[in-house]
Amino acid sequence: MAVKIRLKRIGRRHRPVYRVVAVDSRKARDSKVLEELGSFDPTVSDDQSVNLKPERIAYWLGVGAQPSDTVRQLVQKYGDAKEAVSA
Repeated sequence: MAVKIRLKRIGRRHRPVYRVVAVDSRKARDSKVLEELGSFDPTVSDDQSVNLKPERIAYWLGVGAQPSDTVRQLVQKYGDAKEAVSA
């Protein structure tokens, strides 16, 4: 099973909020996830908009999960698992 770390959209119309999740890469965007790793609110401009679990993200990266481009940028900017993402 190929695992991806990507965003899952929640929230209402014109007010998106995303969850950072570990999910099987063959599943749809909003399908059942393996684990929720954080959240991201793009409508808020401060650092409060991103809430990540860096130790769990580092775990999933360590077992071979591939982050999406957006998740990679979020972790590099706000997370503590920077060295695991850049490798």
